[in-house]
Amino acid sequence: MHYIETLQRQVETMLEGFVQQVPSLTIALIVLVITWIVAKFAVRIGDRLTRGTHMRENLKQLVETLVRLAIWLLGIMIAATIAMPGLTPASVFAGLGIGALAIGFAFQDIFENFLAGVLIMVRDRMRIGDSIECESITGTIERITLRETHIRGPSNELTIVPNSVLFKNPVKISTDKPDRRFELLVSVAGGADIDQAEATIRRAIESVKGIDEAHPIEVFAQEFKLGQIDIVVHWWSSLRSRDAILKDEIIRGIKRALDDAGIERAASTTQLVIDPESMRALGR
Repeated sequence: MHYIETLQRQVETMLEGFVQQVPSLTIALIVLVITWIVAKFAVRIGDRLTRGTHMRENLKQLVETLVRLAIWLLGIMIAATIAMPGLTPASVFAGLGIGALAIGFAFQDIFENFLAGVLIMVRDRMRIGDSIECESITGTIERITLRETHIRGPSNELTIVPNSVLFKNPVKISTDKPDRRFELLVSVAGGADIDQAEATIRRAIESVKGIDEAHPIEVFAQEFKLGQIDIVVHWWSSLRSRDAILKDEIIRGIKRALDDAGIERAASTTQLVIDPESMRALGR
């Protein structure tokens, strides 16, 4: 019976303490609601202030995220101090210092992606809308957050990549400059006139619309093989939406020009390789 009375007194004491804490908890909840409202309007105000500037979209997102994070940390700290009167800002900072060490080991990957996201947003390269290639990932950047980057692939699929992958590995940005150089290998028969073939190929490329005339068209012999001559062709273009169409027109134009000039193209050959064990088995 004494155990029941003791348990009853403890329950009553807890209920009395909870009732006494209701005003503090209510005020703390109000502080959190005010924090949510302030963070929401702070982001809107920041967006209006940076809307007319030339700040990159990456930096705008970074500023908005940091402002929202700072407001929430301050609001949570004030609410915790109100809800727990014995808790002081000094003890909160001390607890954050000790807890950060334990959390850092437990969530190492998350913090690594967070820091990588900050560095990606701060640096000048790799913006939203750029076409990139990293490892086996190819596509256009749609969104950059503090933890991950959203990349839309050529087939309209979405790939969510951790920021640490993009930060630690080489990234090829194909849209860093408006113009790009393209390369094509044309093989003609070994008995063809190289000068005539080069001139014919050059005229065929020059007749295609969309070639960047600011850069010269390069046509030169690269290698002489058995029965064929390899000719490398370089041209420049800034029409990214027509890259495949432009290359198709150039290939078709070169074929027609070589056929009209009577220049024979190299025939493709297939080499059959048989290992020594199979050869000995066939000889038996």
